[in-house]
Amino acid sequence: MTKTRHGRSAIGAMYAGLGLTVVAMIVPYVDRATGNVLAGHIRAGYPAYTPQRVDAAMMTYLVYLSVLGALGIVCWFWTIRAVRTSKRWTRGVATLLLALGVSIALFNLLVRDTSGDTGLPPLLGWVGMLPCLAGLLAVTLLWKRSQA
Repeated sequence: MTKTRHGRSAIGAMYAGLGLTVVAMIVPYVDRATGNVLAGHIRAGYPAYTPQRVDAAMMTYLVYLSVLGALGIVCWFWTIRAVRTSKRWTRGVATLLLALGVSIALFNLLVRDTSGDTGLPPLLGWVGMLPCLAGLLAVTLLWKRSQA
């Protein structure tokens, strides 16, 4: 599959998605060390929370986002390998992984918590959508290759 221009381009898009996944995984930690948008978002939604409860909620989100990021990285590497070795099932599985990734990213972006606000601040929600753009490009290129 990588012998075609579309196969190589799809792998390039997948590496871009891998990089964006790493960025999306790091951004919450950078936020914690600098602006603390996540903590401010939690405090705004739950003004009665003590600083300890805000920290606990923030750590829960950091663990959750880290696990999602790690799973995403594993999926990117696995799919890249499948494309390189020309597995027949690659397009279908890549499409399924894209649908799963988009669903999780949209959930993280749009889900409302008990405060009535989104669970994650918009900044983190939108950063989590970025790898999906690369995934959409990669899947499009994989399917385009099959039609060529």
